[in-house]
Amino acid sequence: MSDADGLSRVDLIAIIVELRRVNVLLAERVEVLEAEVERLRAGLPGGGSKVAPNWVKPNRKESREQERSARKKRTQSFVRRREIPTEVHEHALEQCPKCGRNLCGGWVHRTRQYVEIPETPVRIVEHRMIRRKCGVCGRQCMPKVDLSTEVLGKARVGVRLMSFIAYLHTVCRVPLRTIKGQLKLMYGLDLGLGELCRILHSVSEAAKPEYAVLLEEIRGSPVVNADETGWREDGINGYIWSFSTPRVRYFVYRQSRSGQVAKEVLSEEFEGVVVSDFYCGYSVLLTRHQRCWVHFYRDLKKLVEAYPSDPSVGRWVDKVMSIYKQAKDFSSDEERSRVRQREIFEHALLEVARPYFKSDKPQRILAERIEKFLPELFVFVEDPRVPSENNAAERAVRPCVIARKVSGGTRSAKGSVTKTVLMSLFGTWLVRGQDTMQMCRQMLISDNRRAYQATHKTILSHAA
Repeated sequence: MSDADGLSRVDLIAIIVELRRVNVLLAERVEVLEAEVERLRAGLPGGGSKVAPNWVKPNRKESREQERSARKKRTQSFVRRREIPTEVHEHALEQCPKCGRNLCGGWVHRTRQYVEIPETPVRIVEHRMIRRKCGVCGRQCMPKVDLSTEVLGKARVGVRLMSFIAYLHTVCRVPLRTIKGQLKLMYGLDLGLGELCRILHSVSEAAKPEYAVLLEEIRGSPVVNADETGWREDGINGYIWSFSTPRVRYFVYRQSRSGQVAKEVLSEEFEGVVVSDFYCGYSVLLTRHQRCWVHFYRDLKKLVEAYPSDPSVGRWVDKVMSIYKQAKDFSSDEERSRVRQREIFEHALLEVARPYFKSDKPQRILAERIEKFLPELFVFVEDPRVPSENNAAERAVRPCVIARKVSGGTRSAKGSVTKTVLMSLFGTWLVRGQDTMQMCRQMLISDNRRAYQATHKTILSHAA
């Protein structure tokens, strides 16, 4: 027995009327859709009209032709230009290949140029001091040779080679065994691993005065970006601390991650702004702080990913980031206006976080972080020199992370000091856009000259 058997005649008539009404509506809808299809077909390439709808991607050929017609001619072509040749080899026939007549003169019809590295053996420079005897008074005379611009102290290698080894190990992050192999392959120079280590220690020792200057520049800077990353010394875990400015990179190794390290480096007299993540170790510095919004955004993003089914979490994160974006877009030349606007942003962010204090909601932890670090979140609004993120410190410690993955760390305390000193010097030269090898060579020469002059004065004072 079907369901329709129990219906009355009136019910069946009502069903038929309703079906007729639905059929009429569907027929009208089909007509509208067919007209829309015809219109779209006419707009597509190959149809009746040549004008495509906005959502249709144009053919690449037409796009390139329009780009060529609208493109302005360049004032300078950026093609690879020919180098100034250091060697020229001319090729010409002396006799005609057909009749055998001698040929002379001619013109350059075609040139072929390529770049090649020379086969350069290592230079072994020997200075011989000749002792001579005066035939009148009988005094033996010998010249005083100043090699301070060529070699460091009594080292066996010159300053250029020392700078090259320090550059390969620090900037290029090449392991010592690979440096040893490259020197043997390219220059025929056989240096032991121990000698390579001594060369790096010598460069680091010569760089100590420059290293101290960098520390003073860090302490005198109005804004310092700080961060730390893991490092291993002789298999024991420690940390490399990074302190950066737009012109300086300064690194120091300590086994502790305590905030006393930051206080030791920056000193208690530091009056600038410290930009860092939310690690509490930097809170011991009694100065102004700017906490990194990029780190905070990562935590906000993790919160949304952890609760995808809770739309209130996403809305709350959007409110927080909306306030931050408004703060980033704000700019003013008046200090009072910047201070007032900072207070406005702090109040707005606190009102967004307040409903979740001491609650069981997912937003509670980050809301309480906002309450704790609220005075340190919008310092960049008040002081335009302060960045809202700690990207400078992140970029500064990145080479340390790569070096740790390549080498695994250092083997002694002296090696850690050498590593941090060289990373500080070479990192500073790189960020300043200077030639690192040339700067290292000049530093070695300057330090060697100071040592030579001090020794020479001592000898003269004893002789007097």
